[in-house]
Amino acid sequence: MSRGFKLSVLAAAVMAVAPAAQAFEAGDFVLRAGAVHVAPDDSSDSITVGGAPLLGAGVDSKVSVDTNTQLGLRATYMVTNHLGLGVLGATPFKHNINGGGDLPGDLKLGETKHLPPTLTLQYFPMASSSAFQPYAGVGVNYTVFFEEKTSSNLDTALNVASSELELDDSVGVAVEVGMDYMLSENFGLNAAIWWADINTDARVDVFDANGTKLAETDEFEVEIDPMVYMVGFTYKF
Repeated sequence: MSRGFKLSVLAAAVMAVAPAAQAFEAGDFVLRAGAVHVAPDDSSDSITVGGAPLLGAGVDSKVSVDTNTQLGLRATYMVTNHLGLGVLGATPFKHNINGGGDLPGDLKLGETKHLPPTLTLQYFPMASSSAFQPYAGVGVNYTVFFEEKTSSNLDTALNVASSELELDDSVGVAVEVGMDYMLSENFGLNAAIWWADINTDARVDVFDANGTKLAETDEFEVEIDPMVYMVGFTYKF
């Protein structure tokens, strides 16, 4: 039996009895990056001024929110082999605010950007040696709205020189399910879905050509409540 053959047999035997590489275990940091698509399941209150319909009797003015895709960044710190603390971040999402109710859905009334930092407690049911790692999580979402703008379409409909939109920040529950599949000790693939309870109170102020405030709408609630989808890559260290 040749020396080379003996070494090959020995190496194969060592690999056969060696423990499987750990996928996720206590103390690991797991980073994920990929495309995140936000699909709102939206609805809103009717928009009124002093209790009267915004555009007059018989016109139910509401708003809707369109979809958007951005770069998602997520991180998990494994507290134990089965529990992790997850944080979601992303580049700012930008949404058009369109008509709803009796207003055309393709009528752009404004736009906004938001950041949705989310903290979840994640449960990983599989053994840490498994390359396939499904997980579920529950936590809290804090959504910050900024750069709110109205459109010329809204100014024309209201017959005013200009208008401003204000959106309050939102705090709500978030739930998620996902999976990682590790292709090597450190690198893998990720897919996840989560839902966030995002509601904001909105108001529109209108102004004349001199910048004098003419009126403001009654505060109205907009429920965004999006389903969020992500596919990307996983890196563990």
